[in-house]
Amino acid sequence: MVEIRWHSRAGQGAVTGAKGLGSVVATTGKEVQAYALYGSAKRGAAMNAYNRIDDKPITNHETKMYPDFVFVIDPALAFSDDITKNDKPTTKYIITTHLSKEDLVAEIPALQDKSDRVFVVDCMKISLETIGRAIPNTPILGAFMKVSGLYELDFFLDNMKKVLSKFPQKIIDANMAAISRAYDEVK
Repeated sequence: MVEIRWHSRAGQGAVTGAKGLGSVVATTGKEVQAYALYGSAKRGAAMNAYNRIDDKPITNHETKMYPDFVFVIDPALAFSDDITKNDKPTTKYIITTHLSKEDLVAEIPALQDKSDRVFVVDCMKISLETIGRAIPNTPILGAFMKVSGLYELDFFLDNMKKVLSKFPQKIIDANMAAISRAYDEVK
């Protein structure tokens, strides 16, 4: 089973991103969960979203997980949330930041022995430049496709277009550009 924990702020699209990832994964015949944990969720409040992916039915509905991947889509949460909570020796971190990987790891003691599993990409900048708003959920998914190798980029893009089909073509195209750019820029 692959488990993913998202660290975000309400309004940044983590719930939508988790559900979008779930929709793409479901097209492949895998079982998937996508859910969030938040209180009153005022815009800007810290919150978590989650995904579970498996080949067999998923009966675990607990929020406690030992994530294989941790997405930090709000840069400040890398410093204030316990992003390494319940991690495993193989957990990979994809963190939105303008900092280099070396500078980020140097500033967060909990990541210093995990630097080979930390990946950085500036999803805020990418989303502002492609989508026109600071909604880093789709760029983080592009970075995830690169880091995880779960699906080929073209397959993911084609299926995300279907997930986003309710939106105008301009928004779909902007999100495809954001995903592709993050895929290319993650380090």
